[in-house]
Amino acid sequence: MKHLKLRIENQFAFIEFDQPDSKINVLSNAVMLEFKEVLLQLKERKDLKGIFILSAKPDIFIAGADIKEIENMTSSLDGQAKAMAGQEILNLLEDISVPTAALINGACVGGGLELALACDWRIASVGDKVRLGLPEVKLGIIPGFGGTKRLARLVGLRKGLEMIVSGELILAQGAFKIGLVDFLAPQARLTAEAIEFLNRNSHKRKIYQPKLKGLLNIFLDKSFLGRLVLKNQTKKFVLGATRGQYPAALAAVDVVCKNYSTSLKAALSREAKVFGELVVGPVSKNLISVFYLAEKYKKAKWAEAAPGKVKKCAVLGAGVMGGGIAQLFSYYGLTVRMKDLSYAALGRGLRQAKEIYNYAIKKRKLKPAQADFAMALISPTTDYSGFKDADLIVEAVIEDMEIKKKVWREVDGVARADAIFASNTSCLSIAQMGEGVKNKSRLVGMHFFNPVHRMPLIEIIRTRETSEEAVATLVEFSKRIGKTPIVVKDSCGFLINRILIPYLDEAGFILEDGVDFERIDNACVNFGMPMGPFTLIDEIGLDVGYKVALLLEEHFGPRMKVAQSLKDVYNQKWFGKKSGKGFYLHNKKGKIPNKGVYGLLKSKGGTSISNEEIVKRLLCRMINEAAMCLEEKICSEPSDIDIGMIMGTGFPPFRGGLLRYADTIGAEKIIADLERLKNNVSKERFNPCGYLAEISLKKGKFYQA
Repeated sequence: MKHLKLRIENQFAFIEFDQPDSKINVLSNAVMLEFKEVLLQLKERKDLKGIFILSAKPDIFIAGADIKEIENMTSSLDGQAKAMAGQEILNLLEDISVPTAALINGACVGGGLELALACDWRIASVGDKVRLGLPEVKLGIIPGFGGTKRLARLVGLRKGLEMIVSGELILAQGAFKIGLVDFLAPQARLTAEAIEFLNRNSHKRKIYQPKLKGLLNIFLDKSFLGRLVLKNQTKKFVLGATRGQYPAALAAVDVVCKNYSTSLKAALSREAKVFGELVVGPVSKNLISVFYLAEKYKKAKWAEAAPGKVKKCAVLGAGVMGGGIAQLFSYYGLTVRMKDLSYAALGRGLRQAKEIYNYAIKKRKLKPAQADFAMALISPTTDYSGFKDADLIVEAVIEDMEIKKKVWREVDGVARADAIFASNTSCLSIAQMGEGVKNKSRLVGMHFFNPVHRMPLIEIIRTRETSEEAVATLVEFSKRIGKTPIVVKDSCGFLINRILIPYLDEAGFILEDGVDFERIDNACVNFGMPMGPFTLIDEIGLDVGYKVALLLEEHFGPRMKVAQSLKDVYNQKWFGKKSGKGFYLHNKKGKIPNKGVYGLLKSKGGTSISNEEIVKRLLCRMINEAAMCLEEKICSEPSDIDIGMIMGTGFPPFRGGLLRYADTIGAEKIIADLERLKNNVSKERFNPCGYLAEISLKKGKFYQA
């Protein structure tokens, strides 16, 4: 056998998954056929007391099915057949005459957990490396190897629904608490303790009694009315969260609820059919492409040099961004020296970090002692004491070029010669702000997105003089602190803001044409954006966004002209959520539209614009600007833009990314829309760029250009 190893010791069979030339185990077709062959061999033996299934990979049990095989499924019948074939093998495992146990030493995900669910018992090692879950909805499908029946059967309908519909993973301790795992053991004694456990439980598991605590959980699980209420409420929640754009989540609600009270045979048949229908849909194909994108950028090197080590950090500026960056660094165990001009300012930065930790405690992601330890890693100062020991110094002061120049000149006089200087600017030239720095090879941009602890993207901006070592160091450091880095050229607005600001500006122009900003927001949310442009402006803060927009207008001219409506709201000092008033009025309960905005406008009365046209105008601006970024080599390839827009702005993953979505429309159609808008709306803002016109002329695509 190529992928499995079988050994018999003291009447126990050990089936060990060990996929060659891979850090993980996946359930490919070849692996499943080998597994079936082993099970058929063991089924005939009469001398066994039990069977253990384990992994030879450190920190990995089984990472799921082979996504490449899922991607290549082209018909619903093919998908259904593949699911049924996998179900047949796991049924063989469940029906084997001796007790079986999965020894879970690490990630147990998707098909890996479905395999474990087909065992009688699940024994997991203690520690953060063990994570269990069925994240198939994140690929636009549902579990296909029996998970929609076996998970809820084991942990109850409510918890089973929650895990499958959310696709989130849980730790071993949480899995033990809900009954998904039967026993926990130290990693070093996992096999020994598992043998002792099976000696104590030398029988097949025939009865499944979920650990249900509280009358509500019992009502939702045991009664027909309770299950109906749970189904309807879950479906309502999913529709509210996804607006129906992710069909797998809705399908999962129906399948799990129907399967809970039916036989295993009927449940598996229903599951396979729905799996086959979803796997060939465009949403699944797009989400799989996004999965590959994310994996690609997790591994991307970006520079040839060996990365340096970062142990101590310093942060200049204790505002929202500075406090957020300091918190992020401390969360990953790094000591942080945070500087600002006054202790009042430093207090605000520390409060910002403390609020994030308090929220993590509230959500039970951290224990109070862990949060206290991390907070203690942040030390405030009003001078540069402690900066000479820093490996990385991140500047997050006000977006003012002269202030940034002054700060970097001061830092240059106190920092170590090999320390990396990184600016968190969202728009300003890195090369220009570093004019006073003697060794310009260590100066680089490091653009975090707000809120720092949640947004997964970091833009690393290299100048002509930035060294390969500085880039390599920040790329690896970004991954270490849980972020996805993309490296872009030093240019006004860099990549993400360069594409995002025209989108926000165009929303302002559409508002001036007489369309309510609530309708513009709703049109974008219905398209799939996490929030509308005006809600986003309020979240960012118009005081910040407007200044960035002005800089882009100054640099690029008329095509980046700032909408008058945005200027008018800015002049009222309605800066958004931070001031309690922007395009919306904000309070602790939520937000309502600020009708005062309409009093500032000189409407052109264009309320006949359709929602489709609203979205088209906004997307044409973004796609055209993205094409210019490729033309100017701001980034290396289309995937840089797609991963950046998904992780930096929330562009809907189910559409595959901005340029992958553009490819589904076609360059010719986009050019036609741009030409129409150029003639009817604005010749400056919608003038098609040469790169896009060339793709259209060749009848090509961004991902083929």
